[in-house]
Amino acid sequence: MAKVSKRYAEAAKLVDRSKTYSIEEAVKLAKETSKTKFDASVEVSFRLNVDPRHADQQIRGAMVLPNGTGKTQRVCVVAQGEKEKEAQAAGADFVGGADIIEKISKGWFDFDVLVATPDMMGQLGRLGRVLGPKGLMPNPKTGTVTMDVAKAIDEIKKGKVTYRVDKEGNINLAIGKTSFTEEALVENFNAIFNTIAKARPATVKGAYMKNLVVSTTMGPGIHVEIVK
Repeated sequence: MAKVSKRYAEAAKLVDRSKTYSIEEAVKLAKETSKTKFDASVEVSFRLNVDPRHADQQIRGAMVLPNGTGKTQRVCVVAQGEKEKEAQAAGADFVGGADIIEKISKGWFDFDVLVATPDMMGQLGRLGRVLGPKGLMPNPKTGTVTMDVAKAIDEIKKGKVTYRVDKEGNINLAIGKTSFTEEALVENFNAIFNTIAKARPATVKGAYMKNLVVSTTMGPGIHVEIVK
């Protein structure tokens, strides 16, 4: 068994592992059990009854959380011409065309989200083996391949999150920080819960959501009741 810190052990004692909590109880408990000296992230993990090997069961998308994530995102935009100027005016942290692509090819990754216009994807596509594993490859499904770069930048800065089911059927993402009010965390949770619930594939039989856990950075997991 992995050794846990005294701080974690004390926090874990506050959580009844045999119980499923309401989301209101869970976020309250998550804040109480967060013992880090920094403003920890509050995360939610979905265990879904899907098989991502089937195209119709690859749950993926993006949305803007009502209260943001509490994290400042550095946005890099790959565009040219007027779209490059538009990105600069919209507040992108880094903007460029072939020069940015060249920098990335040499190992530069000082950004959190990469946005590109469709006409630049041909050049950017050759970096797929580098950007893909890092989760940085722009994709139309997440709104990061678009001609409306100003809208994309605005949404990302306001707290846009992307989600994608992994090969085990899990989706993990942050819904805020422990400094958020309980009400703000509950509102963010409900927004992402409803979005993923609506994405249920028609081919899924039986329970769609198998398990739901809320936790904080370095904090214990808290099982949340799945409200139908």
